[in-house]
Amino acid sequence: MNDSRIPTARLGTAGPRVGVQGLGCMGMSFAYGPADADASRATLERALELGVTLYDTADAYGAGENERFLAPFFKAHREDVVVATKFALSIPPDEPTRRIIRNDAPYIREAVEASLRRLDLDVIDLYYMHRRDVNVPIEETVGAMAELVREGKVRHLGLSEVTARELRAAHAVHPIAAVQSEWSLFSRDIETGVVPAAAELGVALVPYSPLGRGFLTGSVTSTDGLADDDFRHQQPRFTGDNAAANAALLAPVRTVAEAHGATPGQIALAWVQQRAEVHGLPVIPIPGTRKPTRVAENTAATGIVLTDEELSLLEPIAEKVAGDRYADMTFTSAGRE
Repeated sequence: MNDSRIPTARLGTAGPRVGVQGLGCMGMSFAYGPADADASRATLERALELGVTLYDTADAYGAGENERFLAPFFKAHREDVVVATKFALSIPPDEPTRRIIRNDAPYIREAVEASLRRLDLDVIDLYYMHRRDVNVPIEETVGAMAELVREGKVRHLGLSEVTARELRAAHAVHPIAAVQSEWSLFSRDIETGVVPAAAELGVALVPYSPLGRGFLTGSVTSTDGLADDDFRHQQPRFTGDNAAANAALLAPVRTVAEAHGATPGQIALAWVQQRAEVHGLPVIPIPGTRKPTRVAENTAATGIVLTDEELSLLEPIAEKVAGDRYADMTFTSAGRE
């Protein structure tokens, strides 16, 4: 380990301290086309060297394959990593655009046991409800999750894509350490209700897709050249006129990047990191990558501080974005707020 390790923040009021930037591991075996396993393993190791300690996966990523892939790394570094995985969402392999969501207690019990087996762990550090089944009361779902904590199968609870009301109801049943939702220069809908509620309750925010699934890096601004099974073919912001309109929004990001001698992606990450100061809560983004060089670039963004003038230049971007963040927004907090 060296002096370049990133700072830390706490997950919730009683959760573990983790690096202020985590690592989204989904793309190592799911969603973004073929991955190089050796490069992905090297990325995991490099992230840990740089102080990244929160590693994010889910049972839905490759129908459990992502958890299996990560298991040897977690086993080798068990005392140094915080393992986060999720239940509730499944994607039929023959219907990649279909989502099946379950939040009932029997399913949760099956899901956690399956994840523990695939991860080869005795306990999961942070267990998220991946998506919300509105037909099951949130209190019932979190009550079943809380039983896993009491049994020692799970240490801390998280929720993904919940509304402010759902978060408050859940937190009343059992402390919630973290809420995961999309949050970036392109996606700011959670700032209306979810973020203030999290700050009020002492819950950490874990932004996924803080780089807009690569769009904010400027390297992937359409579906041209993407593998046929790349998830972004289903994303409205990457297609047709939307893609062209959104690419034009990157101009101020590039301007700020040039002033800092940084990349556009680093500026996008620095903006997300500074939301912690703006909103008064821990913010631990989990950009995903499969390259050691990219994880080094991403973590370096934790040292960039944007000026008020630069923040003002970036402020109008989100309201001009063309296309929703998903084709079907009913599975998101914004679809229910």
